[in-house]
Amino acid sequence: MFNLAHDIMIPPNTKRAKHDDNDNEEDRLSDLPDCVLLHILSFLNSKHAVQTCILSPRWKNLWKYIPTLKLHSSEFRTAKKLGMFVTKILTLRDTSTALHALNFKRIASFEPQRTLKEIVNYACSHNTQLKRLGISVKGDIGIILPRISSCQALTSLKLAVYGKGVSNCERTLFPKHLNFPALTSLDLSNFAFCANDNADNAEPFSSFSRLNNLIISRCSVRDASILTISSATIVHLTMCGNSSSDFTKIELSAPSLDTITFYGTPSQRLYGSSLSSVKQVNIDEDIFIRIGEPHLILLSWLQDLDNIKSLTVTAGILQILSLVPDLFNIKLPSLHHLKSLKVKLKPHPHGLSSYIRKEVVYKYKSRKEAHKIRLKEADEPYVIIPEGIVDFLLQNSPSAEVGIIHYMSKESAGNYPVG
Repeated sequence: MFNLAHDIMIPPNTKRAKHDDNDNEEDRLSDLPDCVLLHILSFLNSKHAVQTCILSPRWKNLWKYIPTLKLHSSEFRTAKKLGMFVTKILTLRDTSTALHALNFKRIASFEPQRTLKEIVNYACSHNTQLKRLGISVKGDIGIILPRISSCQALTSLKLAVYGKGVSNCERTLFPKHLNFPALTSLDLSNFAFCANDNADNAEPFSSFSRLNNLIISRCSVRDASILTISSATIVHLTMCGNSSSDFTKIELSAPSLDTITFYGTPSQRLYGSSLSSVKQVNIDEDIFIRIGEPHLILLSWLQDLDNIKSLTVTAGILQILSLVPDLFNIKLPSLHHLKSLKVKLKPHPHGLSSYIRKEVVYKYKSRKEAHKIRLKEADEPYVIIPEGIVDFLLQNSPSAEVGIIHYMSKESAGNYPVG
């Protein structure tokens, strides 16, 4: 019989300290009821949870009843050890205990197909109980997606595929038809969405009738130019690193949409009936990748998102926006309802500075202006806020509150670098 507890080495610094008056000490933690101890243990990585249970006879078998499984490869030296641990914990776990959450993360360079299938099969055996499922691996997980669809009780699903490259054809295809009737949160990384039949758009989320929070990272669209986000219930939309030339527009058909957060360089235009419902927008250039004309796309976002009350941007985003020809002569038709404008000061992202200088040379036909920017960058650890850009954004809401946020989330009332 497997004895998982004795197969795991306990790091020296986690062993219970010995005291001369140990017999007189009161173990208050062990006096807690099982439900409280299980709740505490559920926050731990599964390996650490088993190690913790070794420390007290009172906890000896508690790990078998934890309603969550967190299986992360970083806690194991080899894939073999990870596989052995997964097999044992799934075999020895109490079969009558509900499984509410399962998270498997393996991004090292090996194909985890056997271990992955074992985990997915176990998750599906608890498909009426499982609420939260997260899988982050290298390799293709397309083969397991139909199996996951049997987990009809899921409220949160996170799927991330690494190591498949950046081109459209190398991304894992997201099925056209998946039905998760209880799903409220969906987080996808490195997937390709397929076009609808005889259409120029992909509409992968319309079947999720309760979806509230959607995150799509490094995703693309295959055989279509439009990604349609259609949902009556989505409130929060986050897009990360979706700078891609394979689709040019994002259509928003989500009447409940309140917040849009974007990390990366905008490369798709936004349009649709739901733009007027958006009240909060956060844009962070993060890693700069130039696709198309990001300055013009940024301007179009600000013009079309006409009802927003809160706007948070980085100084880098404002630098990109400043490249719009004759920007300060443009009368914004939007931002009449703006109540809060926050600007984040961050270090220069890779590629942004050289792009800005090249565009300044092209725009002004002057290397002197580009040289001035370079000198300012040398004196400032953060990207500089272009002169006049804040007033431009506030032209229709001059009483809006302005805040400056430094990279380490420390807010400052002033003394920020303005060009």
